[in-house]
Amino acid sequence: MGEEEEDDYMSDIFINTKQDVRPGLPMVRRVKETIQKEERQKEANEKNRQKSIKEEEKERRDTVLQSALGNENKGFALLQKMGYKTGQALGKTGKGIVEPIPLNIKTGRSGLGHEEQKKRKAEEKLENYRRKIHMKKQADEQAADQFRVRFKNKQEERKIEGDLRKSQKACQQLDSQKDINIPKEIWYWMESEPEEEKDEEKEEDEDEYKSSDLSASEKLQILTAYLRGEHFYCIWCGTAYEDSEDLSSNCPGDSSAAHD
Repeated sequence: MGEEEEDDYMSDIFINTKQDVRPGLPMVRRVKETIQKEERQKEANEKNRQKSIKEEEKERRDTVLQSALGNENKGFALLQKMGYKTGQALGKTGKGIVEPIPLNIKTGRSGLGHEEQKKRKAEEKLENYRRKIHMKKQADEQAADQFRVRFKNKQEERKIEGDLRKSQKACQQLDSQKDINIPKEIWYWMESEPEEEKDEEKEEDEDEYKSSDLSASEKLQILTAYLRGEHFYCIWCGTAYEDSEDLSSNCPGDSSAAHD
């Protein structure tokens, strides 16, 4: 091997030792170069892109609106002849507007009044929604009131039925003490029957109960009057008084409300 060939061989070895041979590095470089190339192409496209007519009109309009009026404007020249100075408010007293009335450009294709109509429909929709919410709230409140009334009535009915049963038991006991073996009305007493006879006479008792055509409240009122007049007894006081005078003097009244 000659000296020149030996020098070239040593140069190749030196270069190869300087190269980075880490795995995957060439792929990363290629991806990075591709991304940079795409970004440069995108910037070039943005610069070369032709603007639309609307964009050009908007740019020209913004440029004109941002620039102040000059003496070449006839209207502005006329104002200056009348004593107007730049930055001064309009009007004799100087309390008018300083800046011109802003220009609102309509860019949509809808007709005049469309925005007002759209706004009005939105307000009507909102009003209808509020009306529905209000009606639902009223319906819920009414349903709650009806439920409370039904619950209260049910409680009152149960209380009346309980007072009626107490009156029937007291009436049977007091009548028996006076050797009264048959009640004045069949429902004045609560019949205590053997268990084997209850099933047989259940339907008969129900028919007799229905035939009276009296509500529990009416029965309680009638039976209370009988107990007070015949036995001088008040179920709410739980006391049998000596006579009618003693009853009227010491008993608050002939109803449950009078004893509350």
